[in-house]
Amino acid sequence: MFDGDVVVIGGGYAGVRLAKRLDGTARVTLVDRKEVFFHRIASLRAGVRPEWTHTPFIPYDRLLHNGRVVAGKAVRIDTAERQVALATGERLPYDVVVIATGADYPEPARFSGTTTEEAAKSFAEHQRNIATAEHVLVVGGGPGGVELSAEIRLARPDARVTLAHAGTALLDSTGSERPGRKALAWLESHDVEVRLDSFMSPGNDFGTYRDARGTVIEADLSFWATGTTPNTLWLRLAGHGDWLNSAGHVKVDRMLRVDGKPDVFAVGDVNDATELKITPAALAQADLAAHNIRAYLQSSGRHRKEPRLYRPIHRTPLIVPFGAADGLTMLPVPGGESAVLGSRTTTLAKAKTLMTPYMRRQLGYSAA
Repeated sequence: MFDGDVVVIGGGYAGVRLAKRLDGTARVTLVDRKEVFFHRIASLRAGVRPEWTHTPFIPYDRLLHNGRVVAGKAVRIDTAERQVALATGERLPYDVVVIATGADYPEPARFSGTTTEEAAKSFAEHQRNIATAEHVLVVGGGPGGVELSAEIRLARPDARVTLAHAGTALLDSTGSERPGRKALAWLESHDVEVRLDSFMSPGNDFGTYRDARGTVIEADLSFWATGTTPNTLWLRLAGHGDWLNSAGHVKVDRMLRVDGKPDVFAVGDVNDATELKITPAALAQADLAAHNIRAYLQSSGRHRKEPRLYRPIHRTPLIVPFGAADGLTMLPVPGGESAVLGSRTTTLAKAKTLMTPYMRRQLGYSAA
């Protein structure tokens, strides 16, 4: 017996996890504009290496045993009628709706278009551009920028690669100097030019870039790994701008509900629950929201559950691959500075497979 209708808008890491958690207790409908799950963790390598082109795409068809997945674009949440309106005109009734539309990432970590063919074509174009470039500029020294620079260097040992970062140290968002020093040492030992304290902007001429001091860099290809944008414009256009903070994230309470809306939840990169926009945080939020949604749907039953409060994750393991066989893993240590582990741990945990077998199993497929 199912307790109600749950519509999950967004089929990324948080949306997939939550939909799967509720599949046995509610009538779940997962809505996503893409026809497949996009394993974004594998996307940087897919944008560099042709043999990885199709790796990030995993079909949704085995995710839910009882619910269904709808390929479509949500354009409005009608809280009066308790319906989600799709661009096609279809309206999905809900007892609970979950906003899990995630964030938009810069190229190449982006699913371009709505079909696998369109996204694969975009990856192939990046691969061709990287294969022929004489100088590649990567802007942004966070985990994504460091990982992408390493992938490009290993794929193109003969090209010039420059990483420009506005901060004074790589990986400075970790709050520890050791990961940044380790990343810098690896990049410089592999002839990647690292420019710190270098805020970049496009120059006046095509292929030129200028830092805050006026220094001009010429490069025939550039990637900007400088952050993400929450996918919430559709909410603002639908008249729900009051649900968003100044950065565009959905404002939620400690039970991950939109303020004042006990039947509207938001999970993952799209909400303002934590500054740490990483996959482990999104999965933890999905698990807690699934519990709280069951508590809401069963609030009048004999087996009612008490809702739980979300405690933001401030320190979590961070894994940054340097290609398939090297990298660093930062492990928080209670009461002390984080431990930084090297290539063996990183290769086993993430670098070699980029967690693809794990995500394939989550969606009902074999690890291969």
